[in-house]
Amino acid sequence: MNWQRARTDEKKNERKEAIHKAAFSLFKDKGYEKVSFNSIAAQAGFTKSNVYRYFDSKEDIFLNIFAELFQNWFNACNQRLERLPSNAPAKDFANIWVETMAMQPKFLDLIPILFISLENNSSYAQLLEFKTLSKGLLYQLTIQISRIYPEIQGERAFKLLSMGYAATGNYWAATTENDALSKIYKQEAFKDLKSDFTYELTTAIEIIIKGLKAG
Repeated sequence: MNWQRARTDEKKNERKEAIHKAAFSLFKDKGYEKVSFNSIAAQAGFTKSNVYRYFDSKEDIFLNIFAELFQNWFNACNQRLERLPSNAPAKDFANIWVETMAMQPKFLDLIPILFISLENNSSYAQLLEFKTLSKGLLYQLTIQISRIYPEIQGERAFKLLSMGYAATGNYWAATTENDALSKIYKQEAFKDLKSDFTYELTTAIEIIIKGLKAG
């Protein structure tokens, strides 16, 4: 592949996308801590200096990928929430949450990394930029939540989101199976232990909503 210096916006975007693709593959396969800036460059077919033209660090690359995926999920979720009437059944909200999450498997793969590793490694400036973007999107979701459920306002709406993301990350991580686990879950005695992401997360979101409404 020809990695001479990009001279157009289109070429620059192509190369950023190549870096994103390489980095995501490494983050998914190896986890955050075992991936280096150099390994991302090598996977993308770049030199380290080439990658520095686009990103300052491994954390910068991750946050760019995550922000893009977060925006995609937000757009899909918010659009559907706008159509929910006031006091819609909690199950309807939960279904939208889970269905739009399931449409973004890459986003789901990176949520546990964000919570476990990234926020302990990023710089103040990187986190400030990311948190500012996230807060803006989350605030728009809290407006929808408060419209649908008048009992859930302000901090309680943000709590629904934070608990929802935590549950999402945990249940998605539980669906990851190696060969040994797959064989075990195929046995009759262990079938009931296999995680059902859609059912379990839908139930969890319903419980969170009902608890916040009652409390």
